[in-house]
Amino acid sequence: MGKRSKDVDAYIAGAPKEVQGKLKQLRRAIRKAAPASVERISYGMPYYGYKGRLAYFRLANGHIGLYVPPPVIEEHKKELEGYGTAKSTVRFPLGKRLPVALIKKLVKARAEKNESKK
Repeated sequence: MGKRSKDVDAYIAGAPKEVQGKLKQLRRAIRKAAPASVERISYGMPYYGYKGRLAYFRLANGHIGLYVPPPVIEEHKKELEGYGTAKSTVRFPLGKRLPVALIKKLVKARAEKNESKK
C-alpha cells in the first residue's frame, strides 16, 4: 500500500489479495449507508463526503481503520466495545468479520449530523 492510489478501485487493488474482500465489503457498507456520498482519495485513503466529511478508511498493520468525525464514535462507544477506538477511529482486526450493520449505523449517524448542520 506504499504508492498513492488515484481512486478507490486502485486503492483496493493495491492491497494484499487476502484483504481486498474486506475492503470491498467496507466500501459497499459505506455506499449503502450513504448512497449520495461522493467517493474519492484524500490523504492517501478512500474518503466519503456528504454535506461535509463523512468517513475515511485505511488498511493498516493487522487492522482496517474506519475514521468517522466526532462525536459519532463516542456516541456509539458501548456498541464498539471489543474494538480499538479513539476520538474518530475504530480499528477492525483483519482476523475478525467486519460488523457491517454497525459500520452502516456509524456512517448513517455521521450523515444525519452533516444534514442537520446545513
